[in-house]
Amino acid sequence: MERKMIKLTFHEQQGGNRHLRTGKWRFVYLLLAAAVGLAACTGSPVAIAPTGTTAPSPAPGATITSPPPSTATTAATSTETPAPATATPTPTQSPLIETSPIDCDQPTVVAPTLPANIPGYTELDRSTGLHITGKYVVIDLASYRLEVTGMVDNPLKLSYEDLRCLPRIETSAPIFCPGFFEDHANWAGASLRSVLELAKVQPSATMIRLVSADGYTVTLNMKAVQTGKNFLAYEWNGEPLPILHGFPVRAIFPGMVGGYWLKWLVKIEVY
Repeated sequence: MERKMIKLTFHEQQGGNRHLRTGKWRFVYLLLAAAVGLAACTGSPVAIAPTGTTAPSPAPGATITSPPPSTATTAATSTETPAPATATPTPTQSPLIETSPIDCDQPTVVAPTLPANIPGYTELDRSTGLHITGKYVVIDLASYRLEVTGMVDNPLKLSYEDLRCLPRIETSAPIFCPGFFEDHANWAGASLRSVLELAKVQPSATMIRLVSADGYTVTLNMKAVQTGKNFLAYEWNGEPLPILHGFPVRAIFPGMVGGYWLKWLVKIEVY
């Protein structure tokens, strides 16, 4: 994530003295510090930090990109079921295909609806105990497909049910926005490593880009996402994700700031 630094300097005053008007510059300092915290959580492409402070650092090899402004459209433990072994990938890429339904028995999911009252940006959603970030998107569950493309031998289009049948990870890792909030919930979903193994990532691939339905993107180093603890959540506290918080699928990266926990995930690009 590109970070722009603004340095506060002492201005020459009459008589050659250098000084700061305490009240005025303290207010500016607080505004700048607030900008740093919010950018780390929401993925704003510019972080501003005063001299002598350090903006929160992203994970190694990770960057965040925010979409242009638009209106809304319609440290805990983790457990994972071992993923099946996959064949060694080759540099050849196949056409994008839709997988056959994965055979497993899962109860039918009823898509959630929007709440009557929608909180403002970074405000608390009292119905879930989670804070609001991003521009919510209403996605049709029946037609939803998660595409996995790029440097893979088996490009995918996974349905919601396909994801529910992949190796599952559960965690109570908190989602935090430095200086603004820290939310706690139980999350569950499909192992990201299993999804990438199913797509057969080519050996020369080094990065992945996650794409949201609202245009927001997150880019991470391949090694950082294949640790086995990262996953694509479809459940929150044992229920389908609320629309305001990513339904049908959002990314979960325990230990990373909330800006990486991309909501309304529709595509994974490998390169």
